[in-house]
Amino acid sequence: MENFVVSARKYRPQNFNTVVGQSHITTTLKNAILNNHLAHAFLFCGPRGVGKTTCARILAKTINCTHVTKEGEACNTCESCVSFEKGGSLNIHELDAASNNSVDDIRTLVEQVRFAPQAGKYKVYIVDEVHMLSTSAFNAFLKTLEEPPPYAIFILATTEKHKILPTILSRCQIFDFRRINSNDTVAHLEEIIGKEHIKAEKNALQLIAQKSEGCMRDALSILDKIVSFSNGALTYANTLEHLNILDEAYFFKLLDYLVKQDLTNAMLLYDEINQKGFEGDMVLYGLASFIRNLLVCKDTASAKLLESIEGWREQYVNTAADISTPYLVSALNLLNEAEIQFKMARNKRLHVEMAIIKLNFLQQAIELSMEDNQLVKKKLIESHYPIRLKKIVPLSNIVVNQEAKLIIETVPETKNKSKETNTSVAKPSQETAMEVPMEVPIKSAIVASTKATSTNSNEGNKKNLLAVLQKKYGEKYEIEEVIESLPLSMELLRKCWDDYTQYLETALKHSAAGTFKFAVLTIEDETHFTITVPALTAQKFVEQERMNLLEKVWDSFHNRAIQFNILVAVGEKEDVPLHLSLNSKQKYERMAAQYPLIAELKTKLNLEVYF
Repeated sequence: MENFVVSARKYRPQNFNTVVGQSHITTTLKNAILNNHLAHAFLFCGPRGVGKTTCARILAKTINCTHVTKEGEACNTCESCVSFEKGGSLNIHELDAASNNSVDDIRTLVEQVRFAPQAGKYKVYIVDEVHMLSTSAFNAFLKTLEEPPPYAIFILATTEKHKILPTILSRCQIFDFRRINSNDTVAHLEEIIGKEHIKAEKNALQLIAQKSEGCMRDALSILDKIVSFSNGALTYANTLEHLNILDEAYFFKLLDYLVKQDLTNAMLLYDEINQKGFEGDMVLYGLASFIRNLLVCKDTASAKLLESIEGWREQYVNTAADISTPYLVSALNLLNEAEIQFKMARNKRLHVEMAIIKLNFLQQAIELSMEDNQLVKKKLIESHYPIRLKKIVPLSNIVVNQEAKLIIETVPETKNKSKETNTSVAKPSQETAMEVPMEVPIKSAIVASTKATSTNSNEGNKKNLLAVLQKKYGEKYEIEEVIESLPLSMELLRKCWDDYTQYLETALKHSAAGTFKFAVLTIEDETHFTITVPALTAQKFVEQERMNLLEKVWDSFHNRAIQFNILVAVGEKEDVPLHLSLNSKQKYERMAAQYPLIAELKTKLNLEVYF
């Protein structure tokens, strides 16, 4: 029985022309070989499975080839190439830095460098996963890497360039490998299945390329598994099943339900997906990728960024044209937040279902914030209004008026009679209260004439609010006029301030009262004034009385929008501890003056102090 060789090894490229998706690197290396401009150290870096080690081996074989072709490729027939293919070349040494990362391993390598090659031009040392070397090993390698013998060439390969010391990077010629795009991966897979006489649908190969995420080794491994799973016949269906990928048809159907706000079918569809064994995070991730693809298909210029198989491309474009961009952006943001919080959720299924419910009603939220296809922004109010409050009515005083459908608080009959005015404003008082919509400004409360209400109440079935109240409860409620807010004036502010100072004296708060007497008041605008105090301690006294003082000011001016700031006057500086008043440089100079040996130590050791 013949031993099976995986496709990643069986079809490993043997020359530069067969390397997939790295033409920018292979062309540079071939030209360097032809022009004899080889560097003494190379660093190949990039994602896993894109051809770093393969290119290193091809380069090592080609520079020792005795009959290099005009295109800069190895001949594969000379003694050096044949010995390399059989694994018996003495001029090429490979070191796995992941398992040989100590100083002793690098010292052994450095000892071998001293010996010239017995046959061929160069001795090539390939160090794979070089970022795994310890710092001491890197330092032991520095001198040899900087000035190697003329016959020694080092090729370092890594997936994490940022972990390599800058001193190593500066000594190498760096080549950055990139991920292999889906088209190149599919073309290479088609070439392999042609040689292996395997039947495969192109959609299945595109799905494999999408799943491999630019890694050719992963794509070939997936191909081997699915060939074994499907007994040599790759279809789109069995590839989906084997890779555990959620079919995009589910996402198109789910989006259709969400746009139509058909929550029942959307939840049933998610239950069907869940029953197939797909976890919630996979659903969120897949739906987010699906929304992202729709978003890039909104514009024909960005449609090339679509990450999907060709069979879905037309449906993506048609669906994207029917859905608004604000919905897609908002949905993508919502799914991103849900995916981030998925790990912290204890009930995973409920977390995903909540995301689906939000998406179902997302269109309504967007429509509420749009007017004439424009986003409605909050308007700034030029004038200042008092804060609107709503009185809480005790349950014991509530009576339901079935005719007027109002909730009215009853009051004892001994209360004052209602004040008769031609134009009165109904307002909840301490004795009476009625529910008024909170969005209605206080200034625009109900205004009506007593005579007019009595006349209009008899016409038809429409009844005025005041007429219903008068008819049912007579004089059991009180109508008062809303008091307009007063502009901030120094005269009234000073009177209010003096009254509060007197209150502090009465309450035996003599320290706070003394602070209030010496404070200076300044009006900044209609709703702001400034209190200037002489010291930080005085500021604390005013801060302690802030809420009570504001209540006093609000009652005086009938305006709860008034606020104040507290400033400390520039005068005598308060005593501050020395270690708090000095910066780092001043502290050092003070220490050096007090202890001269510190300055002497700095000078002798040639130290630099960073402040």
